Amino acid sequence: MNEYYRNKLEQGLSYQDFVVEKLYEIGLPIISYSSKKYQHTVGENKCGFEIKFDDKVKSTGNLYIEIAEKSDPANFKYVDSGIYRNDNTWLYIIGNYEKIFIFPKKYLKTLYGRKKYKEVQTPTSRGFLIPAEKAEELSIKTITINSS
Repeated sequence: MNEYYRNKLEQGLSYQDFVVEKLYEIGLPIISYSSKKYQHTVGENKCGFEIKFDDKVKSTGNLYIEIAEKSDPANFKYVDSGIYRNDNTWLYIIGNYEKIFIFPKKYLKTLYGRKKYKEVQTPTSRGFLIPAEKAEELSIKTITINSS
């Protein structure tokens, strides 16, 4: 595992813990799986919630919805991930430390299929962009974090 991927993984895990705390505060307790075996065969957690950290939403004004990934930029092949990962996920939770957006996974697949939103690629993933202001309209719930 290269350093870039390791850093992104740690950022994602810290954000996942943050979201778990925020969802618990509103009455949605999440039981997370910690082993790679369960995460790869069942999902991130018992509830079927995929949690993604988007550290660039504030600077870009867009949410990045992942559809495929690779663990190393040098790898040739992408594998299905994000909304196309084959697991128990039915809710896709994405955001930063200021706002959390919750979408049904099927709805995000429908949005992607319409080809209405810009497709993008990073060194390790592929996805599409939803403008953050549009995401508030499209999500089933948006949680704004008070910084007090």
